[in-house]
Amino acid sequence: MLDRSTIPTVNKIEKIDLINPNQFEIAKFTKLFFMKEVPNETSRLELYFDAGTIVEEPALSSVLSGLLLSGTLKKSSIQINAEIDALGGFVDTGVTNEFAIVTIECLRENLLPILQIVQDAINNLAFIEKEVTELINNRKQKLRVNLEKVNFLAQRAFQERIFNNSSYSKITKESDFDSISIERLKLFFESNYLKGLIKVVLIGNFNQDQVDRVIDLTGAWSRNNSRIFEKEIKNLKGNTHIAKEGALQSAFRIGRILFNKTHEDYCDFMILNTVLGDYFGSRLMANIREDKGYTYGIRSMVGELSQTGYFLIAAEVGKEVKEATFIEIEKEFKKLQDELMDADELEMVKNYMLGQLLKSADGAYALTDLYLGVESYGLDLDFYNKLIESINSVTPERIKNLARQYLIWDDMTIVSVG
Repeated sequence: MLDRSTIPTVNKIEKIDLINPNQFEIAKFTKLFFMKEVPNETSRLELYFDAGTIVEEPALSSVLSGLLLSGTLKKSSIQINAEIDALGGFVDTGVTNEFAIVTIECLRENLLPILQIVQDAINNLAFIEKEVTELINNRKQKLRVNLEKVNFLAQRAFQERIFNNSSYSKITKESDFDSISIERLKLFFESNYLKGLIKVVLIGNFNQDQVDRVIDLTGAWSRNNSRIFEKEIKNLKGNTHIAKEGALQSAFRIGRILFNKTHEDYCDFMILNTVLGDYFGSRLMANIREDKGYTYGIRSMVGELSQTGYFLIAAEVGKEVKEATFIEIEKEFKKLQDELMDADELEMVKNYMLGQLLKSADGAYALTDLYLGVESYGLDLDFYNKLIESINSVTPERIKNLARQYLIWDDMTIVSVG
C-alpha cells in the first residue's frame, strides 16, 4: 500500500536518453530525417525549401508560398484542397527568414496519397492570373492592417536596425507587391522550389518502402549546391522612437546581435536570459509587471540564425511610462552585472529550465522539433545533455560575468513605436 506520509525521492536530472532521427541522403545537398517512434497512427511531413525572405524580396517569398496549392491547368485550388480534406489532411505553407516550409499532417495511411496531391500541385503550378492577383491584394490589405499596429511597426523597425544592411534586414513595403509579376514568380519558383529542396522531415510509423516512396516523390526538387548565409552582422546601436498618431500604447524592442547554439557561451547565456526575462517569475516580469504595473507581459529571448543569433526584449507599455520602463530594464542589467545572484533564485531557475527541457522532449514529435533546433548548426540531440550540464554547474559568478560581457546597455538596438 502506498505510504502517503513519506515524501517521494527527488532525483537530480543529469541526462536525458534522446533518440536522434534516422538520416537518409536524398541528394548531395538534401537530406531526409525520419523519426519512427510514434505510438499512434498520426504522421507529419515537412518540406524545407530555399525560398525564405532573405533570398529575394520578402513580398515575393510570401506570395509564392501562398500560391503553392493555387491550382494547375487540370485542377483548381478548390479541387486540390477538397481532395486533401477528403483524406483528413491538413497542409500548411509558411515562410521564415531562411526557409519556406510546406507541412502535411494526417493519419499515417493517408500521408503518401496527400503527398502525391501536393507534389502534383507544385510540379504543375499554373500561376493562374486571377489567383495571383487575389493573393497579392490580400497580402497588401493584410499589410495595411498591420501597419496600424504599434507592435508590428516596432518589430519591422527593430529588424531593420538589428540586422543592419544585411539580407535579414529587409522588410515588406506595399509598393513591393506592385512589382511582382507572374514572370518573376515563375523564375523564383523554378530556382528555389523545383530545384530548392533542402531537407525533408518525416514523422510516423512508416516502413522502409514508404520512406523510399517519400524520397521518390520529393527527390526531384533537391538542391544542387550548398547554402551560404551571412555571418558578420552588426546591429545599429542606439535609441530610435517612431511616433504613431492615436496610439495608446508604446511597443518596444531592445536587443543586439549575439550568437547561435554553436557558441561556447550559448548554454550559460540561456540561463542568464531565463533569469532576466524568459519565465513568469523572471526579474523583468517581477519589476515591470508585478511591481511597476507598466505592462501585462514582458519577455526576453534568444533567436538563432544559421550563422549568428540575437538577443531580444519585447513588450508593450503605456506611452507615458516608456522611458521609465527603459530605466528599469537598464537597472536590471546593472544588478546582474554588479550583484551575485541569490543561490535560491538560481536553483529555482535551474529547476524550471530542467522541467521545461523534460517536457519538450516528450514524444516523437517533440524530439524531432528539438532535433530540428540543432541540426542546421551541425549538432545533434546530445546538445541538450550539454545544456543540462551547464544548468547543473552554472554559478552566480558565471551569471555575473556573462551579464558584464553581453548585457551592455550601450550595445543595444532600442526601438519604440507609439
